Amino acid sequence: MTAAQPAPSRILIVDDDPALGVVLDALLRQAGYLPRVVQSGPAALAAIDQHAVDVILSDVKMPGMDGLDLLQALGERRPDLPVVLLTAHGTVPLAVEAMKRGAADFLLKPFDRDELLFVMRKALAAGDRAAAAPNLPPGGLIGDAPGMREVRALIERSARGQATIMIRGESGTGKEVVARAVHEASPRRDGPLVKIHCAALPETLLESELFGYEKGAFTGASTAKPGRVELADGGTLFLDEIGDIPVPMQVKLLRLIQEKEFERLGGRQTLRVDVRFIAATHRPLEAMMARGEFREDLFYRLNVVPLWLPPLRERSGDVALLARRFCAAHGQRNGRPGATIDDQAVALLADQPWPGNVRQLENFVERLVVLSDGPAIGVAEVREELGRQATPGPRPAAPSGPLTLEERRRQTERGALQDALKQARNNRTVAARLLGVSRRTLYTKLEEHGLL
Repeated sequence: MTAAQPAPSRILIVDDDPALGVVLDALLRQAGYLPRVVQSGPAALAAIDQHAVDVILSDVKMPGMDGLDLLQALGERRPDLPVVLLTAHGTVPLAVEAMKRGAADFLLKPFDRDELLFVMRKALAAGDRAAAAPNLPPGGLIGDAPGMREVRALIERSARGQATIMIRGESGTGKEVVARAVHEASPRRDGPLVKIHCAALPETLLESELFGYEKGAFTGASTAKPGRVELADGGTLFLDEIGDIPVPMQVKLLRLIQEKEFERLGGRQTLRVDVRFIAATHRPLEAMMARGEFREDLFYRLNVVPLWLPPLRERSGDVALLARRFCAAHGQRNGRPGATIDDQAVALLADQPWPGNVRQLENFVERLVVLSDGPAIGVAEVREELGRQATPGPRPAAPSGPLTLEERRRQTERGALQDALKQARNNRTVAARLLGVSRRTLYTKLEEHGLL
């Protein structure tokens, strides 16, 4: 027995041109996606309240609410939903403005089918990463432990200059939050903060994402397109997971950092940019250098200002601040404004090791908010949830006849989905968090089991 195919990702197309909407719908449907077309920004906002959406592909020039206005509205209502802008008026200033407002990417008309599908895949991956990121307050860090006071002091001192910063620490400690805090405290705060996730792309695609490309540089490059480096001109470029880039690409990145010069893929003109670089990684770069996996010269160029984020187990005194902040935020989102967590419960949380750091603590507190009934979360509820994580759930009822391993897996998976939906009161975003998966994965599984 073979497993069911994953449900197609859902893409909302927003364009006031009905003919283009038909073309985009057909292209995406042929590629295995499930598109839906609306013709205005307000219709798009209504659609995301009524239907599951994984990515929005929106035109920029529309009457009334244009694509940039829609992008801003979506940032307030669904900041984790990736938005790709499609325009015939593609200029670097427009792309910079789109990135500053939170666009995942942009496409220029006329577009190529391969490029369209590539951008959709990137946007879907970006949505999954956003869903998994810690939900810390923009522009700031929570915590008063000595390690966090040192981090804030380093941010304040280093933000004023131009030196490259290397943020290091375990996954889930908030490295992107630190990068944003540095940018917002710097003289470049009015410029763009452009991010690129180096681990998410193979070498050839990483090069075109960083440096852009000229028309005809490769199959599907029907127009020239600026890369992330150009889009960050006058601002900050955040290179997340820098330890994952292959060695040949490290050579090109070193030249960029040293000379502030580069060429687009397929181009001959040398371009100069005014960019500040911030890099981040959880990888042991010193050991990688010893194995020849990371260039020493690049390491020293990046590591001008090293900034280490302590793991949560080394600042247990901050757990109370974080837990109460997360409790208030998720109480508001889940229809429980004013939800609190008592001192004994917080003390028990502070005693846990939290290997997943701030991200794991946030997910745990959200589960407590969703599952508890009283006005305050108590120590008994924390113990119950800790026990639920540490021990396997009850076995399903014995089947009347023998089942294959695949049938047993599907039966157990379906039960877990139903339990999560019940606990989350059918809020699918919360259910995804309870299960530790992205919202897109949840919809795929719901579709697979006929639970949509």
